[in-house]
Amino acid sequence: MKTKQSKLPFVLVNMAMTADGKIATANRAVSSFASARDHEHLLELRATADAVMAGARTVDSAPINLGPGPARFRRKRLIRGLAEYNLRVIVSRSGSINPRAQVFQHRFSPIIILTTRRAGADRIQRLRALADIVKVCGRNEINFRAAFRWLRKQWRVKRLLCEGGGELNDAVFRAGLVDELHLTICPKIFGGRRAPTIADGKGRAKLELARPFRLQSATPCKAELFTGFAGR
Repeated sequence: MKTKQSKLPFVLVNMAMTADGKIATANRAVSSFASARDHEHLLELRATADAVMAGARTVDSAPINLGPGPARFRRKRLIRGLAEYNLRVIVSRSGSINPRAQVFQHRFSPIIILTTRRAGADRIQRLRALADIVKVCGRNEINFRAAFRWLRKQWRVKRLLCEGGGELNDAVFRAGLVDELHLTICPKIFGGRRAPTIADGKGRAKLELARPFRLQSATPCKAELFTGFAGR
């Protein structure tokens, strides 16, 4: 459990998934399937976070800006003593990000890109034209513990909300950095062995290596179930 003196931020993961555990269809053509209440829940969580983080594929494929949303949520942030607009963090090992992604069309708060040396000097230079800061955090794989420690020290990020996708979530889970998981279960079945889940990527080969969580809450709302889990 992280304390107030921790050098790492408190990390929350928020995802919506189908009843069979998918976050998009197998061809990734359908990725927005949750209700308006789920979107409200996302904005409520953003209103508690210093920074919101997503993977490059997520910001490329969805019209999102990772911001706090309408004025009422920004007021909640100010009441909590936070900045009106949260910091935005995009993660890409290879540095491959669509420069026309919607997130770059909104300059209300700083954008940080976390990448690796694998991206190469030319691509990193192009990323610097898009973001306020490009932080290289490893050779081929991002060292998330070091990256989060840097976010805490340099940007005073005490609460970090991760919004996927599956490969980013998996990396953060494997690094043992997730403190809370917020999971909305939606009454749909996508199927498909190639359909992404909330934690793709390398995963764990042994049960004893799985990160344990405990159920904190389970709240039905119409056809959806909103759950909350805490890391042990």
